[in-house]
Amino acid sequence: MPGTVWQTVESVKKFAAIEAGGTKFVCGVGSGPDDLVTTVIPTTSPDETMTRCLAFFRTQGALAAIGIGSFGPVDLNPASPTWGHITTTPKAGWQYTDLAGAFSQALGIPVGFDTDVNAAALAEVRWGAARGLENCVYLTVGTGIGGGAVVNGQLVHGLIHPEMGHIRIPHDFAADPFTGNCPFHGDCLEGLAAGPAMQARWGAKAAELPPDHPAWKLEARYLALAVANFVFTLSPQRVILGGGVMQQTHLFPLIHTELTAMLNQYLQAPQILSGMHEYVVPPGLGGRSGLLGALALAHEALR
Repeated sequence: MPGTVWQTVESVKKFAAIEAGGTKFVCGVGSGPDDLVTTVIPTTSPDETMTRCLAFFRTQGALAAIGIGSFGPVDLNPASPTWGHITTTPKAGWQYTDLAGAFSQALGIPVGFDTDVNAAALAEVRWGAARGLENCVYLTVGTGIGGGAVVNGQLVHGLIHPEMGHIRIPHDFAADPFTGNCPFHGDCLEGLAAGPAMQARWGAKAAELPPDHPAWKLEARYLALAVANFVFTLSPQRVILGGGVMQQTHLFPLIHTELTAMLNQYLQAPQILSGMHEYVVPPGLGGRSGLLGALALAHEALR
């Protein structure tokens, strides 16, 4: 976590960062949130995409390290021969693509690598809505649902890495006959509450649904169920909800109400009892959490 050594490194060196997504790679060079030059490169083939990223980085002068927060699944086991690879992704042409090794070797610098959502969680602890805290959960709700966690100041990896979007939550078919659209699990959290699930169920994109549409109460319930599970299992000091669906800000008060009822005063923590509006919050870094998280991973690569 941030400290004197890290801040000294930050002040004197430039770092490269990539938020690697299925539709675009956001590349940045700098030292922190207030010092970052960025460019956006469409995600095409691995060779073309990485070549264009490298061309950008080579115009930016000397770089100390690079950090990559990537779409997945990815291999985060340092002892694995495929560490730093995207693995079984449905993204055509990207299965078992070596990201970390390719960029590290091409630029001749150390690399930090993690999931895009773990990177976002790290950025929010460093600079955003969870700054100064040791424990948080970051959940993004958009085209898919994914989550990252920082516990006792460390990113959670474990067997592979968290797949928070695929947890199972109660599904009342009488109230919601939609069967879910996750190709692997049907009515998991992502299959019920991601943007495509909302569109399939209601026939309109989330941004097109008015605030008083019944979609939002159902969406709030599903997301509150997920947050309740994460609160009970990981005991985060703050929960951050980002992504395209969460840009509909009227959703937050609905989630707060549902979550308060679900917890039912069982957890006597002041952060919860004083009001959910300060406990379950939007990203403090807005849409920059992923890229800044990659920058933080670059800093970590020098430790």
